[in-house]
Amino acid sequence: MKKFVAILRDKKRGELSKELLYKHVEHLRKLYHEGRLFICGPFQDNDKAMQILICDDIDEAINIVESDPFVKEGYYNTYEVNELIEANEENNWLVDIPQTLNNLNQ
Repeated sequence: MKKFVAILRDKKRGELSKELLYKHVEHLRKLYHEGRLFICGPFQDNDKAMQILICDDIDEAINIVESDPFVKEGYYNTYEVNELIEANEENNWLVDIPQTLNNLNQ
């Protein structure tokens, strides 16, 4: 399984109903219990939010984002989804992967 970062943008401030909020939370709970939600939350700027999803591919991640009531009902006007290449001690913080090596100024 891969991790995908979804950034939800362009929030319609002042237009959140309790009904929509509870639909969104139920969506997140379902994803969490299915093991497909790693972490999520709004940013301090009060305009964007992030979800890290655990999926097989980007199409699945996009489908999950598009099924979120916040996106379906237009509370967030736009979003983007990108695959995360997780850096950690185990993979030497990605120092030796082709993407990093291709970006080096040699």
